[in-house]
Amino acid sequence: MLTISPTPQIVVEIPVVANRISGRVTRVMRYWLLSLVDRLNATPHLLDTVQASTQETAISATDFAILSVSPGMYRLSMGARISQAATTSSSLIVTFGWVSGGVACTTSSTAMTGNTTATVGSLTILVRVDESTAITYATTHVSVGGTTMQYSLDVSCEQIV
Repeated sequence: MLTISPTPQIVVEIPVVANRISGRVTRVMRYWLLSLVDRLNATPHLLDTVQASTQETAISATDFAILSVSPGMYRLSMGARISQAATTSSSLIVTFGWVSGGVACTTSSTAMTGNTTATVGSLTILVRVDESTAITYATTHVSVGGTTMQYSLDVSCEQIV
């Protein structure tokens, strides 16, 4: 994480003529502003988040709502929790998809099979993505018994570089 020094105390040059300030920014302030720009440029940009609650079915591959995917590094994150256990058993897997170097890639969470409302899972990955290609999320859902398993899901996509 980048840190930035405190705001300089003197931001405008000392008056050049009596009772008149030149209005020019000091060199110290100029460097401080440049370092602020560097910090902002190095900060990840949250591009999209999706929250789904009381899901009873699988989610097919769905694009994150990103207007224009720039080539670079992205952080994909997900958190899921079983909100209603199935009668007998259940399983939930979350999958991310992207294109890197012209190759379609995917990665998936481990199967959440605890079948209790305390069953949770999470996954955060860094991926390099090609320009103008979709970044997707999907779920695979299996539920056995009369009562269907329900789950909540939070996914996010951040551009790192």
